[in-house]
Amino acid sequence: MGKLSHADVVHLLIQLSAMLVMGRIFAELARKIKQPAVIGEIIAGIILGPTVLGMLQPGWFEALFPPDSGSAIVLTGFVQVAVVMLLFIAGLEVDLHVVVQQGRQALTTSVFGLIIPFSIGFAFPYFFSEFFGINDAESRWIFALFMGTAMAITALPVIVRILMDLNMFRSKIGLLVVASAMVDDLVGWLIFSVILGLIGKESGSMPLINTIILTIGYAVFMITIGRGLLNRLLPWVNKKLAWPGGVLSISLALCFLAGAFTEYIGIHAIFGAFIMGVALGDSEHFSERAKEIVHQFINNIFAPLFFVSIGLRVNFITNFDLLLTLAILAIAFTGKIIGSGLGARIGGFSWKESLAAGFGMNARGAMEIILGLIALENNLINEKVFVSLVIMALITS
Repeated sequence: MGKLSHADVVHLLIQLSAMLVMGRIFAELARKIKQPAVIGEIIAGIILGPTVLGMLQPGWFEALFPPDSGSAIVLTGFVQVAVVMLLFIAGLEVDLHVVVQQGRQALTTSVFGLIIPFSIGFAFPYFFSEFFGINDAESRWIFALFMGTAMAITALPVIVRILMDLNMFRSKIGLLVVASAMVDDLVGWLIFSVILGLIGKESGSMPLINTIILTIGYAVFMITIGRGLLNRLLPWVNKKLAWPGGVLSISLALCFLAGAFTEYIGIHAIFGAFIMGVALGDSEHFSERAKEIVHQFINNIFAPLFFVSIGLRVNFITNFDLLLTLAILAIAFTGKIIGSGLGARIGGFSWKESLAAGFGMNARGAMEIILGLIALENNLINEKVFVSLVIMALITS
C-alpha cells in the first residue's frame, strides 16, 4: 500500500484549508448579492487556480498545488467523493409524490422540456461539430448526444433553493417546476449514463446492452422494491442506532455502495448515488430534519471542495471563447424556455405562467458543471467547451 510523504501530507492539509476558507468567503459574498453560493465557490477556485494565481504568481500556484504529487492524487479522490455525495443530496430533493400530484401538467412540461432542448442541443453540435472543436466524424454523434443531454437536464437543487428563497416552493407554478425538473433529471441522468457507456468508460468487457439493461433495472428496482426495503430498514436504524449519527452513516454508506455498483457495471457512480437518494429521500421514515443534517454536512464541507476545484482545472481566460459561449447560451435559453414553456401552456397554464415555468426550468447550476467535468475527464469535450458550459450554468442560475 502506497504512503504519502511528509511533504504530501502538509500540501494536502494546506490545500484543503485554503479551498474551504476561500470557498466560504466567496460563498458569503455571493449570498450578500443574492446569488447562489456555488457562484462564489467557483470564483474562489478561479482565483486560486491557473486563471489568477497561476498567472500573477505561478511559483506560488505550483507550490500550493504541485502537479503529479501524492497530494494531488488524494485531492482528486476527495473531489470524486464530493461529486457522488452532491448527486446523492440532489436525489434526496426528488419527491415522487409531488410528481404524481402534478399529473398531466408536470408530464407535458417535462416531456417538452426534455425533447425540445435535447433536439436543439443535439442538432447544432452534430451539424456544426467543427465549431465546437470536434473534428473526428466518429465521435461527432456521441458529442452531440452529450450536448443534447446537457441542454435537457435541469439543476433541481438550485431550483428548490431559489423557489424557497422567493416563498414560491408550495405555489402552483413552483410545484409544477419542481415536479417537471424531477422527471427531467431522472431521464437525463439515465441518458448521460448510457453515453458514458458508449465512450467505454471503464466498462471492461461487459457489452453495452447489458450495461443499459442493468442500469434501467437498477433504477426501476430502487424506486419500487428498493424503496420498500428502505422503508423497513429506516425505522430500525432510527430506533436502534444513535441519532443523528446512525441515519447519517447508514445513508452515506448506501450512497457509496450504490455508486460502487453502477461504477462496476460501467455507469458513472453519480447515477447510482442519485437513484439511491431518490429512493431514500422518498421514505416517510427519512425525516426532513435528517435530510437537513445530511445537506448541511455535504453542502458546507464537500460541495465547496468540488466547486473550488473547478477553477483549479483550467485557465478560464485562455480557454474563454466568446462566440462559443454565446452559442451555447443561445441553445440553452432557447431550448429550455420554449420547450418547458410550451409544455406548461399545453398543460393548461396561461402564457405568463408558462413563460415563468420556462425560465424556472432553465436553471442549470451544479448539474451542468458536474456533467461538463465528467465529459472533460473522459475527453468527450475540450477545455473551451467546458469553460463555456460552466459560464452558461452560472448565468442561467
